[in-house]
Amino acid sequence: MVEPRIALERVTKTYGAHVALAEASLTVQAGEFVALVGASGSGKTTLLKTINGLIAPESGEVRIEGEAVGALEPHILRRRIGYVFQEVGLFPHLTVAENISITPKLLGWDKARRAARAAELLDLVALPREMAGRFPAALSGGQQQRVGVARALAAEPHIVLMDEPFGALDPLTRDALGDDYRALHERLNLATVMVTHDMTEALLLADRIVVVADGRLIADGAPQVLAASSDPEVAALLAAPRRQAERLRARLGESA
Repeated sequence: MVEPRIALERVTKTYGAHVALAEASLTVQAGEFVALVGASGSGKTTLLKTINGLIAPESGEVRIEGEAVGALEPHILRRRIGYVFQEVGLFPHLTVAENISITPKLLGWDKARRAARAAELLDLVALPREMAGRFPAALSGGQQQRVGVARALAAEPHIVLMDEPFGALDPLTRDALGDDYRALHERLNLATVMVTHDMTEALLLADRIVVVADGRLIADGAPQVLAASSDPEVAALLAAPRRQAERLRARLGESA
């Protein structure tokens, strides 16, 4: 039996009296794109950070490709997992190629191999190779986020975690980058877990949507499965993009 790329079993995390995760269980297989959605403070980011060991749960177990996260050295674990977040966090004093190559350099890759990988990744994220020598300040926000995706993929991880990765971008850039990342996810057969507040983004990009509420995973399924849910919190989340679409149709109809 093939081990899932990610497995959480009855994971609990508390902060004083606040329960951030309550016996949360989740598996993600190779090729699956899972979106974590829910209200602010529901536990989405806490769950994401237990996967790469940034947060240690009080009970339960997290496994990466069959290995317990708690048994792995943190630096080794995090080199096996790509991480993309809203703030991007590129080092301003390093070139694009140097930013992409941070983890390969830590892994001992030689200069030629690092340069070849950076060039390959610039192609993958649809940036011209001549950007390799530029500094982040010379890039647009969308270009910087593409470099962030390239950096996350640099050491050839099988898992990518994304925390509101496109939230700071303008709508056109956000839409294009989301589509391009989804194509990369499929091409590389990744296991992707993305936290997002944008239900429309989750519906368009993810194979599965996991709804988190008060530290509990209250729903987990394909978008069409969740659409039939009778849970009021799930229904409320799905109603938002429907209302927006109806208002948009009405507004465009009025102006036509």
